[in-house]
Amino acid sequence: MLKSMNDLIELARSKGKKRIAVVYPVSEEVIKGLKMSEELAYPVLFGDTNKIKAIAEKVELKDFEAYHAETPWEAAYKAISFIREGKADFLMKGKISTPDFLRAVLDKEHGLRSGKLLSHIAVQEVPGYEKLVFLTDAGMNIRPDLKTKTEILKNAIQVLNNLGYKEIKAAGLASIEQVSENMPETVDYAVLSKMAERGVFGKDFVFDGPLGFDIVANREAAMMKGINSPVTEEADIWLCPDVASGNILSKALIYFAGAKVGGIVAGAKAPVILLSRSDTPDRKLYSIAFGIAALG
Repeated sequence: MLKSMNDLIELARSKGKKRIAVVYPVSEEVIKGLKMSEELAYPVLFGDTNKIKAIAEKVELKDFEAYHAETPWEAAYKAISFIREGKADFLMKGKISTPDFLRAVLDKEHGLRSGKLLSHIAVQEVPGYEKLVFLTDAGMNIRPDLKTKTEILKNAIQVLNNLGYKEIKAAGLASIEQVSENMPETVDYAVLSKMAERGVFGKDFVFDGPLGFDIVANREAAMMKGINSPVTEEADIWLCPDVASGNILSKALIYFAGAKVGGIVAGAKAPVILLSRSDTPDRKLYSIAFGIAALG
């Protein structure tokens, strides 16, 4: 069980230095994140090499490779080709639009498709919570149905297995604890609970839902409501009903609770770091550490 971002960084360090292919990192914030991660990852940078080298010199990033690309689109395909050829271990988004970046990743002929659904997983160190929590999906799948939620959950389980987790607990977040046909996520969670009970997701895995966030996060609240759940204050995975609720929860924890966060996209041939323009260099560090630690 990982309790903090420091634990995650140490796990990444234990896996040895990896090569990270970065698409169009013509941003001081991106290069600063790579500088902070230089003990973990060796940067292979694709974009305008003059701009890249100027920024690298400014932030004192010295050990890297840079390959010229005229456009972000060209940089994306060059970076992905490095991963496909085994010349880099994982991919990171720089100053390229998210639709263009994902279009390249999902290219059927030249991208990183593995046959699995792609889903976003945010790792968060939340003050007052005893261990890291993995929130999904807060960035990719807009309104997942039962089939999609199943694949999102499988991706998260695989990532945690790669992190060394043997026993995993997951909670299906909702606004109520009862099943209601007017709230499709509650029906989906009830089905997922039965699937987990029957071993569909493997042994030593527990899923409970639907559950309100108070029940998941606070044992006293659960006792007051008379709910006894095996995942209260113990869930490793928080499964969100849709991308909006997941994104809002993640950002609320960052900006109001002071949570530390990193994120990856799972399900591709290699971990993909899909950063927001507002992400700080330390979030880039946590995302890079997460990407390395999640490598199989």
